Amino acid sequence: MLHHRVYPANGKELAADLAHRGIRSPEVLRAMQAVPRETFVSAEYAGQAYADHPLPIASGQTISQPLMVAAMTELLRAQPGDKVLEIGTGSGYQAAVLAELGQVEVYTVEIIAELADTAIDRLRALGYSQVHVLRGDGYHGWPEHAPYNGIVVTAAAERTPPPLAEQLAEGGRLIIPLGAPHHLQTLWVFTRRGEKLDADEWGNVAFVPFKRAV
Repeated sequence: MLHHRVYPANGKELAADLAHRGIRSPEVLRAMQAVPRETFVSAEYAGQAYADHPLPIASGQTISQPLMVAAMTELLRAQPGDKVLEIGTGSGYQAAVLAELGQVEVYTVEIIAELADTAIDRLRALGYSQVHVLRGDGYHGWPEHAPYNGIVVTAAAERTPPPLAEQLAEGGRLIIPLGAPHHLQTLWVFTRRGEKLDADEWGNVAFVPFKRAV
């Protein structure tokens, strides 16, 4: 007999589900509970907002599944007072989750103007004044505010963009999916140790391709 999974219907249920599925950080669980995910999806998908799968947003992009957002946020290990750079703002959901960690300044770059403009309006309406959105090519990061204690990339690149590695602070962590577009990729965690980046493999993931300016 088949049993259909019942998905969370709100942030509180989502946090409980994520804890059951291996997310341990109390700060991350609180952040996932606090962000109204239904605000970051179109009206037609509002009923599925907390389901554990990606959902389409504008311009052929997606909002990542909640478990992946929580896992990447947990891997970042952001602390109060940190500066975090996100590449691939999309709907703005990941940036909002990072902002909910408390006293974390979030800089996020989005190459698709339509998504960037919508995210700016949405994040402003929700009161996330510590999130700063730049319309631009994320390959170059946001050097004006570097170095960053954490960098999270929400699109799959074939290799780590050198500017991002350069903008990572000592002890900082860079979370990035690497691999061929339209296939499974590998999520990597790089940690700055002097002139070197220590690399740890997290597991297989599937992200939309990293877009570059033409």
